[in-house]
Amino acid sequence: MSTAYIFPGQGSQKKGMGAELFDKFSDLVAIADQVLGYSIVELCTEDPREELNKTQFTQPALYVVNALTYLDKIESGETAPAYLAGHSLGEYNALFAAGAYDFETGLKLVQKRGEIMSKVEGGGMAAVLGLDGEKIKETLVESGVEGVDVANFNSPSQTVLSGMKDDIVAAEQAFKDAGAKRYVVLPVSGAFHSRYMEGPREEFRQFVESFNFAEIKTPVISNFEAAPYESARISDLLCSQIAGSVRWVESIRLMKDLGVEEFVECGPGRVLAGLIRQIG
Repeated sequence: MSTAYIFPGQGSQKKGMGAELFDKFSDLVAIADQVLGYSIVELCTEDPREELNKTQFTQPALYVVNALTYLDKIESGETAPAYLAGHSLGEYNALFAAGAYDFETGLKLVQKRGEIMSKVEGGGMAAVLGLDGEKIKETLVESGVEGVDVANFNSPSQTVLSGMKDDIVAAEQAFKDAGAKRYVVLPVSGAFHSRYMEGPREEFRQFVESFNFAEIKTPVISNFEAAPYESARISDLLCSQIAGSVRWVESIRLMKDLGVEEFVECGPGRVLAGLIRQIG
């Protein structure tokens, strides 16, 4: 039986996450504190300044907890994965697990990504429930909503839209008319995974290109292409992901076609497990 390890992204964070892991990996916690300039344990377990839900803090915190969860599973003798994937931010953990870079390098990349994305304003995102991805793309065209992109194909019945805040709010009626069960505007300020992230993508590219990456040892399925990463294209795909759709449904179906029967979620919560149950 083939196993895939999958890593969650923003939205999975919660106060108290990682509490059972930090003492086991004190050396990596020390590296994280040095890179970030603050206590990762305090942020994750106490969140005294209410920063855990702010993008520039959420992303490093999730990366650290996801990474320690993965290492704990491997050190405990659990079955090594045949494939790896992560949802948006989680893709950085998948590449870490695949040997593309070490823990510290991955954290530096995620810290910069979070900083850049936290500066984006004026955007919005909305989750559309009860319509499949094709119907959503069709509705965007037929309704004349031009300023909205599909950010996340999460499951056959859950898709996330991204665009300028006014356009996201204005699009609600078109989707309700098309039969959506719910249209939920999300509490974010950026139009993540859309055309409006091209500026942040290029800023991130300048940072990423200063790093050298190793050969991938375990196949990682790319959000952007819903296909296995090529080691020579790590920089390019990480940058493309910022402004491209997260093709989660296709990624999970590809792994199932490749023989994966078990998906192990490495991180806080079970958001991805819930989505996978919906994916045929």
